[in-house]
Amino acid sequence: MNHQQNEFGGDKKAGRSLLSRPENYFKNWAVPRIPKNIETYHLTMMTLVWSLMNVILGFLARMHLKFLWLVSLMILFQYLTDLFDGELGRRRNTGLIKWGFYMDHLLDYIFLCSLVFVGYLISPPGLEIWYVALLVILGAYMVSSFLSFVATNEFQIYYYGIGPTEMRLVFILINTYVIYFGTENFNILLPLVVILCLCGLVFHTYQIQQKLWRRDMQDRKVD
Repeated sequence: MNHQQNEFGGDKKAGRSLLSRPENYFKNWAVPRIPKNIETYHLTMMTLVWSLMNVILGFLARMHLKFLWLVSLMILFQYLTDLFDGELGRRRNTGLIKWGFYMDHLLDYIFLCSLVFVGYLISPPGLEIWYVALLVILGAYMVSSFLSFVATNEFQIYYYGIGPTEMRLVFILINTYVIYFGTENFNILLPLVVILCLCGLVFHTYQIQQKLWRRDMQDRKVD
């Protein structure tokens, strides 16, 4: 097995999202303007700050839903630091590739948990089990991607043009809806969201296992 086959592929994302092209233009413009004293790991670790702020803002949003505007701002900040950290390391040749892969995605999960926690805090009582189900299902998407990466050395987080950026926009739209219309319909909307996410997970898992099955069968023919 040659070196190319052994090369770590976690810093190379397979596929593209709907917003990949404008994101690349934006990175090319913004990253050279980041101050020299800011390193890639500084940007990565900022997700901890945005996650903590979400928790604090979630408690405040229980009293006034307009604090969700600030949660949306945290989503924007996390998007920017997440977008720039790897690119900054590549351009300056100071990237911590395997550390960055591990910490970046671990902190992405922590940030996701903080957003689900905000939803739990502002929801009417009686919906707790749905938030547990939502967190399990969303976490399963990440687990599925990582297991697929281990099997293929191809890190794919974009499916049918949808990736983390588009999902952040969905969270911002949800926050906007809640600010204007409140949480009265959560007893209908939250189960619906959970069911849709579960259906997507089943389809996503089916697609991945099919791809792995085909590769295994091809390898058997070669042997």
